[in-house]
Amino acid sequence: MAPATYSEFLRFLQEELAISTDSIAIAQRRREQDPGPLPMILWQYGLVTLQQLDQIYDWLETV
Repeated sequence: MAPATYSEFLRFLQEELAISTDSIAIAQRRREQDPGPLPMILWQYGLVTLQQLDQIYDWLETV
């Protein structure tokens, strides 16, 4: 994902889905230790619901 797109993605998580900055930071730190898609890490750690995960992947398809 391009840096500009990644910034837009983070903005989407915070503004549209109301995911806290702390939750995103937790997922990003975990991703450094065990690389994987950020949306799945958010879900695996219970930081987003299954419905929010669907919304994330819908958003990613439009980018």
